[in-house]
Amino acid sequence: MKGNVDMSLQIYNTMIRAKEEFVAKQPGKVNMYVCGPTVYDYIHIGNARPMIFFDVVRSYLEQIGNEVNYVVNFTDVDDKLIRKAEQMNSTVPVVADTFIKAYYEDLDGLGIHKATINPRVTENMDNIIAFIKELEDEGFAYEKGGDVFYRTGKFAGYGKLSHQKLEELQFGIRIGVDERKESPEDFVLWKAAKPGEIYWASPWGDGRPGWHIECSAMARRYLGDTLDIHGGGQDLQFPHHECEIAQSEALTGKPLANYWMHNGYIKINNEKMSKSLGNGILVKDLRAQYKKEAIRYFMLSTHYRNPLNFNSETMDQAMNSVERIANAVTNMKHRLDTVAPDGNGPVRESVQQKLDAILASYYEKMNDDFNTPDAITSVFEWVSEANLLLQEPVANPAELQAMLAAFDELNAVLRLYFEEKAELLDEEVEQLIAERAEARKNKNWGRADEIRDELAAKGILLEDTAQGMRWRRK
Repeated sequence: MKGNVDMSLQIYNTMIRAKEEFVAKQPGKVNMYVCGPTVYDYIHIGNARPMIFFDVVRSYLEQIGNEVNYVVNFTDVDDKLIRKAEQMNSTVPVVADTFIKAYYEDLDGLGIHKATINPRVTENMDNIIAFIKELEDEGFAYEKGGDVFYRTGKFAGYGKLSHQKLEELQFGIRIGVDERKESPEDFVLWKAAKPGEIYWASPWGDGRPGWHIECSAMARRYLGDTLDIHGGGQDLQFPHHECEIAQSEALTGKPLANYWMHNGYIKINNEKMSKSLGNGILVKDLRAQYKKEAIRYFMLSTHYRNPLNFNSETMDQAMNSVERIANAVTNMKHRLDTVAPDGNGPVRESVQQKLDAILASYYEKMNDDFNTPDAITSVFEWVSEANLLLQEPVANPAELQAMLAAFDELNAVLRLYFEEKAELLDEEVEQLIAERAEARKNKNWGRADEIRDELAAKGILLEDTAQGMRWRRK
């Protein structure tokens, strides 16, 4: 089907606080930038939400026929990396490399595709310095004591994304203001190096960039003056994205992005996740406890703009839900493997109509601002139809194939099911399965049940179906 539904893609644009039709600058090609992690530690569950969601956005745009140039940056030098390097008795580059490697492991462990490019700050220093110099030349930046600040009051649109007025921001800044600033709301573009810190040479002396300038410079380098989509967590609206807009639009006179997207916060047991509460959860620890399908289900079962609450009960429900999906898919595949390939003719019209309706509903929901919770409902409609079809005494391979093709289309973006890689059973397990088959043949049901339980303890689940005994790993 591939998106053949009479509805355009609607995206909620943070800039206008409303949904609007998505129209790429260049038909069929989408430039998308999402703010990535500061790689000073393992990523936590709060990082995982935008990672999963914006990968879904990228994948869905591809599913409906677009080529997507997807950029996610790494902040690989800042105060946190410097402190971490000191704690580890290491260097900033080594710390960054360590946690970038861990990031990619978590990426794969969550079923997320790599971005088109993951630019690093340290690989873009000349570009960043040149960007700051342009701002200085245009009167939007000034140097004081080796630091360079952005002259916020000179940019008339400051506050338009977060819908805050500059005078209100000025009033809110009361303490800890650097006296070298012309105005309290001015922000740093370049930081002079302190003794012992990593640094780069610049027209203003040795130092390193401020946080906000990195994304402006890299977005412009890799995607041009105006992005189709700029995304990130809700917490980035202000000040990070607001400052990006001020920096970029001051130079180009063009919108930094045509569509701004922000995902909601994650709470832990109804409490805000914070270091002070010590309730953060690392993705690597979450993956050790739950299947990636369940983590993705949890993340996508709430609309991306809404807050999301993590607790063990919710994750148990997610585990049960993806198990239902996996059972339907594996049963369907097993049934297809056991029927004659010539089968019973073409797909019945009633079956095809149901599949068409399920897929149409999926695309309709995804076109409505990536409504993944309702798109998941379409997956369970497929599960219901699959289970009904499996109950029929005679299977039509053409219909089984059509069902599986429809599921592949539903699953291509949501990825709530990953095919388990078959592993050879060790000799002990093979002997137990053979013994159980013999026990059942001899109607020794007690022994058969004992073997089933023993195999379950070893992570092997047996299923007796009309087509014979099947096994799979937990």
